[in-house]
Amino acid sequence: MATSISKLFLGLLLLAFFTATNGQLKVGYYAETCPNAEAIVKEVMDQVMYVAPSLSGPLLRMHFHDCWIRGCDGSILINSTKNNTAEKDSPPNFTLRGYGVIDRVKAALEKECPGVVSCADTLAIVARDVTVAVSFAILRVL
Repeated sequence: MATSISKLFLGLLLLAFFTATNGQLKVGYYAETCPNAEAIVKEVMDQVMYVAPSLSGPLLRMHFHDCWIRGCDGSILINSTKNNTAEKDSPPNFTLRGYGVIDRVKAALEKECPGVVSCADTLAIVARDVTVAVSFAILRVL
C-alpha cells in the first residue's frame, strides 16, 4: 500500500515538474544543429551520478535558482566583476553546488558543437536528466 502511494506521489510530482516547464526547449531541439547534444549531457550526467548521486538535488536546485529571478537564462553561471555582483554571489545562492559539473557538461558540448547549446539549455537538460535518474533510482528501490 505504502509503495503504491509512494509511486503515485512520485508520478504526480514528475507530471507537475514536466508540465510546469513550458518553455521553448523540447526533446530533440538540437537535432539539426547539435544532434548529439542530449546524448552528450546524458553521458556526462551518468558518469557524475555514478560517482556522486548526492549532486542530483544541488543541480536541480541550481536550475531552480537560475529560473527564479528573471527566467531560465543561465545567469546563475555568470561570474561577478569588480563593477557588478553576479547572481551566483548573492546570499541566497552562496550554498549552490555543482558548478564544476555544469562546466564539465558545457565543455563536452562545446567540443562537439562550439557555440550552439546555450548555458540556459545546458542547465535545463542537466536538471531534466538528474530528475529522471533519481526518479528511476527511487522506483527501483520501491
